[in-house]
Amino acid sequence: MRMISTDAAPAAIGPYSQGVVVNNLFYSSGQIPLTAEGTMIEGGIEEQTHQVFKNLEAVLKEAGASFETVVKATVFIKDMNDFAAINEIYGQYFSTHKPARSCVEVARLPKDAQIEIEVIALVK
Repeated sequence: MRMISTDAAPAAIGPYSQGVVVNNLFYSSGQIPLTAEGTMIEGGIEEQTHQVFKNLEAVLKEAGASFETVVKATVFIKDMNDFAAINEIYGQYFSTHKPARSCVEVARLPKDAQIEIEVIALVK
């Protein structure tokens, strides 16, 4: 088991790692729209979603994976009314490769984020 840590994504805000590699699979912790410095992104769901993908890209790269090797994504959103906007941005990162996905509305996310995404990916 290998713990993943990169300064290109926000540090964990609790007793957990940014992700873990076990055998040839990477399991990310949920990424919220914090900058690498730990500041919440200003703006709406579009800006927050892009920041989450920037964070995911950083932890995937550190693990030796990429968006093209993601096999499962779980999306947590604060408001299901944002689903279409999130889906449009999600499609920019997963345009030809389409991993399995779950999307659920939740009452509240850490730091009052509007979105959180976690992924499982194959390590190259």
